Amino acid sequence: MKGSAVEHLVRMEGINKAFPGVIALDDVSLKLTNGEVLALLGENGAGKSTLVKILSGVYTLDSGEVFIEDNKVNYLTPKKAQELGITMIHQELNMCAHLTVAENIFLGRELKNRIFLSNKEMNKRAREILASLDIDIDPETLVGGLTVSKQQMVEIARALSCNSKILIMDEPTSSLSSKEIDELFSILRKLKKQGCGVIYISHRLDELQYVADRVMIMRDGKHISTFDFDQGRLSEIITLMVGREIKEKYPRISCEKGKRILQIKNLNAGQLVRNVNLDLHEGEILGIAGLVGAGRTETMKALFGADPKDSGEIFLDDKKINIQKPKDSIMQGIVLVPEDRKKDGLCVKLSIKENITLPNLDMIITKIAGVIKKKKEGGIVANTIKRLHVRTHSSEINAENLSGGNQQKVVVGKWLVRNSRVVVFDEPTRGIDVGAKVEIYNIMNELKKNNVGVMFISSEMPEILGISDRIVVMCDGRVTGELDITNATQEKIMGYATQFESKKEMLQ
Repeated sequence: MKGSAVEHLVRMEGINKAFPGVIALDDVSLKLTNGEVLALLGENGAGKSTLVKILSGVYTLDSGEVFIEDNKVNYLTPKKAQELGITMIHQELNMCAHLTVAENIFLGRELKNRIFLSNKEMNKRAREILASLDIDIDPETLVGGLTVSKQQMVEIARALSCNSKILIMDEPTSSLSSKEIDELFSILRKLKKQGCGVIYISHRLDELQYVADRVMIMRDGKHISTFDFDQGRLSEIITLMVGREIKEKYPRISCEKGKRILQIKNLNAGQLVRNVNLDLHEGEILGIAGLVGAGRTETMKALFGADPKDSGEIFLDDKKINIQKPKDSIMQGIVLVPEDRKKDGLCVKLSIKENITLPNLDMIITKIAGVIKKKKEGGIVANTIKRLHVRTHSSEINAENLSGGNQQKVVVGKWLVRNSRVVVFDEPTRGIDVGAKVEIYNIMNELKKNNVGVMFISSEMPEILGISDRIVVMCDGRVTGELDITNATQEKIMGYATQFESKKEMLQ
């Protein structure tokens, strides 16, 4: 690949694509050369994912031309794209949970021993690929038993196993720890030296300084600008992305701290929730910090009733409550916006309207006949879409057809309908653009002003420091520290986040 005489690895010219009621791409062009990382930037719904899905053969373009290594390509399909050396790592994980890591890596390219699959050879090759990426995962492990971050690394290993010369990464670091992100960037540097071209989609603009050579900015389905990346132009990049100036990245409001709403006492659940004690007050945003695997998500799922509790007590407004399943939590006014919106937060085959009203049927069904009050349902849905600025021309569109950011807004919106007492956000801004992040923060602030207790988990340290009133830090399934925002620093948080217990039994 290196030293190739071709002018461009990829050239897309005049690309147009429309979906029912939506113009997704309007005369968009893109160029990618060998050995470069092109950062493709824009708000959710800007058309980034649609453009790269056309390049990877997932979508068919309406009009325009695609050239791979200066050769025009017609009727791209996923198989044809793969044959041309194009591999895409999608924003939403696309793994087969019932298959092993090795089987996922070689899915569609299975290794055979004459007429039978050679699991032994696939496990061997998968182990070599994972080792080359410094990924510590047993290739015989079922993918369904892995964490989101581990599944993401398997997805990356699968893509890189194809020896791709054109690699598309759609939010590849959204579920990775700092160490895993560093490993990914190291891989990208190796690929660049080999002449591989990378199209890199990310809303984490601070990452660009480590990977990007050029940036291409899209807005509302149109190409806005392309130029060499310069860290000093970040403010300009944000303005070009959203079409307006973002004056405050982390909007914070001051509220008087009210009475205690929630208290968790000595909560234990599985291996990653160990004797956890937390409390939450009215008009407060409590940030839950920690490294991947610290037990943050597991604690919130146990609180919500999604995971079984081994022991512990939960008090709401100083009254002990019994939560055995999510329905119990919802009826008590404790709701969870989950980390994996596609798997746990949405019914993607249902409409926006149905996703918003499904957990709120008790509010819109007549008690006697059990009939949905259509007018009330319509009002609730319209108000939610307007309040959260969900980009759609109709509430009847299936959730799977929304961008990642708009899907997240629907997940949040269905719980805001209930006027809940406690709202838990688990990585609420993962895979969301800078403008939509501010909208989520403002929703948190609105809840805070209305004396709702807000807890949120985030792996982004600036976000935790920028929005929280108080920060609880977890490590190894335990609460290892608590900081008021007035004296919280990244160094103090990391100190608490790395307070692992010595495993004495391993030393004996």
